[in-house]
Order: sequence, then structure tokens, then C-alpha cells
Amino acid sequence: MPAFLRDIRTTLEMIKIEHTLFALPFAFLGAVLAANGVPSAKQLIWITAAMVGARSTAMAFNRIADRHYDARNPRTANRALPAGLLSVGFVWVFTAVSATLFFISAAMLNRLTLVLSPVALASVLLYSFTKRWTLLSHLMLGWCLSIAPTGAWIAVRGTLDSPVPLLLSLVVMLWTAGFDVLYACQDYDFDAKAGLHSIPKSFGIARALTIARLLHLAAFAALLGLYWITQLGIFALTGVVATAALLFYQHRLVKADDLSKLNAAFFTTNAFVSVILFVTFGGAALLRTSS
Repeated sequence: MPAFLRDIRTTLEMIKIEHTLFALPFAFLGAVLAANGVPSAKQLIWITAAMVGARSTAMAFNRIADRHYDARNPRTANRALPAGLLSVGFVWVFTAVSATLFFISAAMLNRLTLVLSPVALASVLLYSFTKRWTLLSHLMLGWCLSIAPTGAWIAVRGTLDSPVPLLLSLVVMLWTAGFDVLYACQDYDFDAKAGLHSIPKSFGIARALTIARLLHLAAFAALLGLYWITQLGIFALTGVVATAALLFYQHRLVKADDLSKLNAAFFTTNAFVSVILFVTFGGAALLRTSS
């Protein structure tokens, strides 16, 4: 395989490009709710391109910013940059190309998405540094992912004229912050040694698990608010119930004295919550439009 293609493949593996699928359903749900049905093919194409560009920019930049910490952390020392599988210069070029894709996509949607695109990109880039100075980095990550549904709403309508996307974004922000607190528990010892900030490091793992539960409880409350305001009926309600069951299952897997099932909890809920909400809420919206 040519070196360039090998580096591209390694970069995509490094940024876990497949995890873009976790965020895409929330963006598509925001678009479907905004359109009261199926958005245009052009809108869906450029929303997808914007999501891929934004996430690829954020992840690649994060790997550059954290490469020295990653080299010192046994859990991350085998990542491509600290392991010497990629050059920093190559990843910088990949980051710039991804950011360009994001801005082009925003411009192809409408004027407001283009105007707001620097705010979105600045948010996802700033996140990479937040663990250096605040334990609220989990909420910052939540904010970054929560941009997707409201951004997609604006991409379809060209305006922010409803609380619906804001409630959906609140669900995403709190849900993301909760699972990021859980995920950070496995770096408790390293964060303490490296002087990085996180809720587990500040409060201990047991209290961090309680905080994660509270964040997910708040996310569920916001989801109930979204269900109430959209009035999408029994099909959407099944999504609410399924999400509650998955969150409950996640927290049953993770215990303060046993984090061995943390990855199972992380990937189970992330892989299914966004898809379930897209299928149920989005499906209910489409059914209401067709009836």
C-alpha cells in the first residue's frame, strides 16, 4: 500500500472515524424535526459532510494537542502519534483539510450556518485544552456534541425558531457529559499524576459515578421535556423508555471497585442511544407528516 494511503488509513483509525456514527443520528434527528419530514438530499449530504469535517477536525487536533500526555499514559501510549506511526505534520494537514470540508459544507447549507461555523469549530478545538484547567471538561465535550442537532435544525430552516432543537441539544450535552465522566474514571491515577483535571480526579471514583448518574438523570428529564413539547405519540415514547433502560443498564455495569466493564457500558449506550432516538422520534415525525 502506498505510504500516503497507509497514513490516511492510520489517521482514520486514530480518530475512530466510525464513532462519527454516534453523533450523526442526533444531527439527522434535528434535521427531520426541522423539516417536519425528510430534508432535501442536498441538505442531508452537506449536513453529513459538515459532521464528518467537524468531528475529524476535532479528533485530529485533540490527538496533536494531547500527544505528549498520551505518550505518558499506558492506556493511550500506543496511539499513532506517540507510537510514531504518523508524523505531526501529516496530522496537521489532515486537520486543515477536515476544517476546510466543514466550512465548505456550512457555506453550502445557508448563510446562518456559515456565520455560526467558526463558533462551532472554536468550541471543538477548545475542548482539547480544557482538562488542563477545569474539571468541567466533561460538560465542554457535551457542548461540542450538542451543537449537532441545533446546527442541523438551522441548516434546514435557516433560523432558530423553536425550543425543540435546544431541548434535543440539552439531552445530548448532559448525556455526553455523563458518559465522559464514566470514561474518565479509568484515567483517575494518570490525571492525578499529570496534573490534569476531571470530576473523578477531583471527587474520587465513587462520587464521580454518582455525578454521572445525576447528569444522566437530568438528560432523561430533558428527554421527557422533548417528548412533551413535540407530542410525537407512542412511537417516540418507546424511545424514551428504551433510552432509560440503556442508561440504567450502563450504570449497573460500572462500579467504583470494578471498572472492568466500562468499555462495554460506554460502547453499548453510545452505539444505541442516538440510533434509538433517531428511529423513534424521527420515525414518529415522519408518520405524523404522512398521516
